[in-house]
Amino acid sequence: MSDGLEPTEEYDGTITVHILDDYGDNERIGCSSYKNAIELVKHRQSDATVVKIEDRDDEIVFTSAEMDIRDWEREWKHAKRRLSADIEERKCPYDSPSCFADDLCVQCQMDKVQENY
Repeated sequence: MSDGLEPTEEYDGTITVHILDDYGDNERIGCSSYKNAIELVKHRQSDATVVKIEDRDDEIVFTSAEMDIRDWEREWKHAKRRLSADIEERKCPYDSPSCFADDLCVQCQMDKVQENY
């Protein structure tokens, strides 16, 4: 049984992990998902100088020289959950484009506080 929302993602095998070391023995490994890429980075980062994850658009989305893989994984999971969450639609009485049911604009927040008094 699942313990909540799991990150969703389409797999097409085009995520690449780059394992770079000071000796020129660089590897490029294709992964079927970000989950697999993260596990590979965790397993291989101690053997390498730098480990990178390249996305489907050939953009480097993670590099071990700038961030710990566990921190990046946490952010990745958070972003996936946010994308898969069902958010109740809400019409803002002030027509604020940044007003959502779970993240009210300042005016709506003030209205909510006044309603509670």
